[in-house]
Amino acid sequence: ADAVFSNAVFHWIHDHVRLFGVLARALRPGGRVEAQCGGEGNVSRYRAAIAELAGRDPYRHHLAGFDPNHFAGAEETEARLRDAGFVQVRCWLQEWPMSPDEPREFIRTVALGAYLERLPEDLRPALLDDVMGVLGPEPELDYVRLNISARRRAAPA
Repeated sequence: ADAVFSNAVFHWIHDHVRLFGVLARALRPGGRVEAQCGGEGNVSRYRAAIAELAGRDPYRHHLAGFDPNHFAGAEETEARLRDAGFVQVRCWLQEWPMSPDEPREFIRTVALGAYLERLPEDLRPALLDDVMGVLGPEPELDYVRLNISARRRAAPA
C-alpha cells in the first residue's frame, strides 16, 4: 500500500508494537501512515468514573480490571514507529473537548459499548444510569487526540 489512514481506531488496539510492525510490512518503502486516535489523558473524567463503578457491586464481577482502550502518549508512539522502521515520525497530543448532542446515547454506544457487552442485559441500563449520574446530564468529554504522521523507511539503494 502507498498509505494507511486511520481515524479513531488505534486506541482500541492494545499492542501498538505489533500494530506498527504490521503497518510497516503492509506499506511500500516510502509509504505513509496518517492517523488520529485517542491519546494519553483521553476522556480522563469518564475513565475515572467507569473505573470507580467497575470496582463496585453489582459490576465488579464482570468489569473489574477491564479496559478496552490503550491511550498512548506521543513520545512512546514515536519510539514504537521508529523501531518498526518508520522515519519522518511526528506525533503530538491535541486537547479536543467535546460535548455530544445526545450525551446519554453517545455514552451508551461509543463510550460504554465494550463495557455493556460484558454485563448481563439486566445490568446494562443501571450502569448507564450510574455513569450518567457521575458525569451529569450534559457532560463535556475531555478528549485528547493523538496525531500520528510517519513514512516507512525507503529501501536501501
